[in-house]
Amino acid sequence: MQAKQMMLGLLGSAILGGGVAVGGYKLLEPERTVTPQAVAADPNVRYTSELRSSNYVVPEGLNFTAAAASVTPAVVHVTTEYAPKQSQGGSAQMDPFLRQFFGDDFEQYHGRQGQGVQQGSGSGVIIAANGYIVTNNHVIDKADKITVIMDDKRKFDAELVGTDPTTDLALLKVKADNLPFIRYGNSDQVKVGEWVLAVGNPFNLNSTVTAGIISAKGRNIGILREQSSRSNQNMGIESFLQTDAVVNPGNSGGALVNLNGDLIGINSAIASQTGSFVGYSFAVPSSIVSKVIDDLLKYKVVQRALLGVSIQEVDATLASEKKLSTLNGVYVQSLTEGSSASEAGIKPGDIITEINGTKVNTSSQLQEQVARFRPGDKIKVTYLRGNDARTTTATLRNATGTTDIIREEVSKAIKYEGATLAPVSKQEMNKLGLDGGAKISGVGKSNFRETGIDDGFIITRIDKNKVTKPQDVEKFLEAAKDSQGALVEGVYPDGRKAYYPIGQAE
Repeated sequence: MQAKQMMLGLLGSAILGGGVAVGGYKLLEPERTVTPQAVAADPNVRYTSELRSSNYVVPEGLNFTAAAASVTPAVVHVTTEYAPKQSQGGSAQMDPFLRQFFGDDFEQYHGRQGQGVQQGSGSGVIIAANGYIVTNNHVIDKADKITVIMDDKRKFDAELVGTDPTTDLALLKVKADNLPFIRYGNSDQVKVGEWVLAVGNPFNLNSTVTAGIISAKGRNIGILREQSSRSNQNMGIESFLQTDAVVNPGNSGGALVNLNGDLIGINSAIASQTGSFVGYSFAVPSSIVSKVIDDLLKYKVVQRALLGVSIQEVDATLASEKKLSTLNGVYVQSLTEGSSASEAGIKPGDIITEINGTKVNTSSQLQEQVARFRPGDKIKVTYLRGNDARTTTATLRNATGTTDIIREEVSKAIKYEGATLAPVSKQEMNKLGLDGGAKISGVGKSNFRETGIDDGFIITRIDKNKVTKPQDVEKFLEAAKDSQGALVEGVYPDGRKAYYPIGQAE
């Protein structure tokens, strides 16, 4: 029983919302020095994803002051506001999964309950002089307003550029220039036992610096998979850097740096039975961060590359059961038909031991290595078939089974039946948990005026058809004119869901 409680405590504290928790991250580049594919299509984005090979040198006398002074100005305080959510109970309700581990005190940092506007608090890291900021998705998740406060007390409203819940990362943009920023270090080169600094805003204590060492690499604490499984998406990827640098609620989204001041991770979670730091914290490695942010900048969506295998870690029990000759590597249970692995000749029963020359002994390590690439990229996969070591080249595919890069479709506002139908903003989609829709305005002077729809209503579905862009509304409603009408489904900006029959016979 005690062991079970310990496990629940570890999982629970990894979730710490606007403070240190809810997050998990993953994805690095191969163990050699790598430069992920380039940045944004926007030529004005002065940003580089190059991972600096630092040849880590500890300052004489183990002096932390130089790194702290260089990094602190580029770590910001991220504050969020949440309007009261309309629900059957009349107010926003805290996620019971969070309440189980943190109790009501958690809401002070992730304001989701009570009357009136609630506030949340976290951290962020400036990665470009013209205002791009990385934070955790759970820090800004469903926020109505996001504000960034600099170390020098300047304050900016932030625009949400994009999110990736599977790595718990988000990208913000503020309208400013010549900002201090932190360069990426290469987290692949970080060694266990190496000194690091954590910089953030725990308990709203601005610009707090703590020191510790790297305790472990490639940690999978299950928090992202737990969150994604609860939303019916088992895509969470975790390969955390573990450190004993003190991290608490409010540190989420802050910087983990080496003593050269290079960003090697984004602080995201803690292991705790109390909701506060008790010895270990976890950060998303910079190799994962750089790839995800590159994708958000260049494609607006994260490119997820898949090998197409169902895997199991090799241990003594599996080795005995399957009569395996090794305890290293990852066992292939099955393959998706037509997958990258299948096309490369890998078969069930094989043991994958390396990706691009980097050893993989856990599922987390394998997923980390693959997830840093994009559909269409080729990787070298080394595996054992019996006692025979083989290497093959696999061309990675996306979730639809092709090698295509997925790009966000850019839609524009349209006029239809006298009303304006506009795309839904990133921030509103994040707030309401949507992945598309069409926001209507000008209802009073349109043919929609008798339907009961109010301005601001976001149409998400018409009959059984999903609406992802304004043009979908026109297409589906035009098609419905020859039938008995249509049922329009959607949500208002305050979270109220509504349904309206349109064009139905009396």
